[in-house]
Amino acid sequence: MSCYLRHIGDILEAAGITLTKANRKQIDEAAHRAVGVTYKNCPVTWKKIREDIKSDDTKRRALIEQLRAAIR
Repeated sequence: MSCYLRHIGDILEAAGITLTKANRKQIDEAAHRAVGVTYKNCPVTWKKIREDIKSDDTKRRALIEQLRAAIR
């Protein structure tokens, strides 16, 4: 599940989130929602994050905030 999560360590770090077995699914679901992709479609989620979000500071900050909110 969610092999792309290992590639977004910088985003998780900026959000103040430590990836654990306990919160992995919650973070995965939140990332899917944030990019507007149906849950469990990890390749498309990673593609959107990689191509759209990592290079756009506004979208990156929005994803960080959405992940923070999901973990609280």
